[in-house]
Amino acid sequence: MTMLESPSERREIERRSLPEDIRESLQERILSGEFRDGEALVQDVLAEEYGVSRMPVREVLRQLEACGLVSMRTHKGAVVTSIPTEQVEELFELRALLEADMLVRAFRRMTDSDIEEARGVLGELEQSYRRGDMASWGRLNWEFHRRLYLPAGRPQTLSVLHGINLRVERYIRLHLLMTDGLDTAEREHREILRLCALRDAEAAVAYLKLHILDAGRTLVAALRQERAKAR
Repeated sequence: MTMLESPSERREIERRSLPEDIRESLQERILSGEFRDGEALVQDVLAEEYGVSRMPVREVLRQLEACGLVSMRTHKGAVVTSIPTEQVEELFELRALLEADMLVRAFRRMTDSDIEEARGVLGELEQSYRRGDMASWGRLNWEFHRRLYLPAGRPQTLSVLHGINLRVERYIRLHLLMTDGLDTAEREHREILRLCALRDAEAAVAYLKLHILDAGRTLVAALRQERAKAR
C-alpha cells in the first residue's frame, strides 16, 4: 500500500468483483425481458458473451437461483423461472401483510428526515418514469418503500421483502408498459408519502395495503391474459 492509499480507499476499490458485475448484468437482462420465462441460460454461451470461464457464470447462476430468478434443472441446466399467476398473487398478498406491519412499526420512530429522504427517492423514481428508464424502476421503487420502513429497525424482514420485490419485478415492468400503471403508481406513492408526512398511521397503512393489493390484482389479470394468448 502506498502512502496515498488509505485502507478504506483500498477496500472500496476491491468491493466489486467480476461475478458481481456479471450478476448485475444478467439480472437486468432477465428483469428487462431479454430472457423470457422458461428460457435456458447456457453457461458456455454466457461465458463466451462475457469473456470469462464457466466458473464465474456458474456462481452467478447459483446466486440468481437463490433469489428466485433462475431454476437449476437436471439435464437442462439453468432456466429463467416462470412464476404461476397464483403464486404472483400470493407474493403480493405477502407483501401487503409484511409491508403494512413494517409501516406500523416504522411510524413509532419515523422522523421528518425520514420523510424528506423518501421524498427525494420518490422524485428520482418519477424522473425515471418520464425518461422511460426501466432499469431504474424496480430499484427506485424498492428504495422508496424501504426508506419508509427503515425506522422499524427490522433488517431481516427488509431482506425478505427485497427478495419478493425482485422476483416479481419483471412482471411489474411489463404491466407498467402495457397500461397506465405509471400514472397510477406515481399518484399512489405521493398519497402514501402525504399520509406518512401527516403521521396518519391508520390511513397510511390502509392505503399502502390497498396500493399493493390493487397492483397485484391488475398485474395477475394482465398476466393471465398474456399467457392465455401464448398458448
